[in-house]
Amino acid sequence: MALLEVENLQTHFRTPDGINRAVDGVSFQVDEGETLAIVGESGCGKSVTSMSLMRLIPEPPGRIAGAVRFQGRDLLQLSEREMRAVRGNDVSMIFQEPMSSLNPVLTVGRQIGETLRMHQGLDKQAAELRAVEMLNLVGIPEPARRVREYPHQLSGGMRQRVMIAMALACNPKLLIADEPTTALDVTIQAQILQLMLDLKRRVGAAIVLITHDLGVVAEIAERVMVMYAGRKVEEAPVARLFRSPRHPYTQGLLGAVPKLGSSLTGAARRLTEIPGQVPSLKKAIEGCAFAGRCALATDLCRQVAPGLEVKGPGHIAACHYAAKEAAAA
Repeated sequence: MALLEVENLQTHFRTPDGINRAVDGVSFQVDEGETLAIVGESGCGKSVTSMSLMRLIPEPPGRIAGAVRFQGRDLLQLSEREMRAVRGNDVSMIFQEPMSSLNPVLTVGRQIGETLRMHQGLDKQAAELRAVEMLNLVGIPEPARRVREYPHQLSGGMRQRVMIAMALACNPKLLIADEPTTALDVTIQAQILQLMLDLKRRVGAAIVLITHDLGVVAEIAERVMVMYAGRKVEEAPVARLFRSPRHPYTQGLLGAVPKLGSSLTGAARRLTEIPGQVPSLKKAIEGCAFAGRCALATDLCRQVAPGLEVKGPGHIAACHYAAKEAAAA
């Protein structure tokens, strides 16, 4: 049994202009100790998927349907009290913006300690000692002093480390990281990624990594799922996906990544541009969601939504012409 099994996840929002289908029938699974990356451009449903797994979507206007089974328990069927016992304990999340996610009027030590007191039953003194230990674990210098400081007194990289410390304080079995390196310079990004890899090895947690940065995916993930317009369009082991992408959208994403040193080797070429715009998620999409931007689209694509089909070992894609794409590549 997989650690996390997501089946036909649908997260819709009721708006004055209609129903926004932010996540529209996504299924995937994560095994123990595995790192799954979810990639796609802004607005494809990555962050909404992660918030849905944690049941942090306000209802209304949101509505979550499907199944999210963690260790066999469907999290969508739990009461709010039962779900609070899961959040931060068995399943933790690193949010995208640490400055807006941390409470500005509480010290970082108190915020880490609150998780420990709630889930581990530690007293105030034991929670503070554990908070110091966690800050030291994530590489923050002088943790005994930093634990009494407020978020505004820390740099962006330190705040992100505090978020990681808070997420890992209770040794969760699953860590969801939503754009953990956004707005950080490249040096700090590399440090944060290395930190996540080191901590994964220490505590053995599985990771769901939400990102649009394919360089980060290559660095940390073992398997990758590509989303477009709220749907899953491709999934494969990382090396296979980078070597032989089957879906035209995935090929466009990889073609837009600059290749280091290509100008020196004479292999420099113009970066790929994906024409057109993402279709409105407030209207039901007939056929393939990518058809309006795909050079290979036919009437079949516009009328019939392609199902996910096996295209290789552990490799699935939703494209009527995926085999032709692979041959052309």
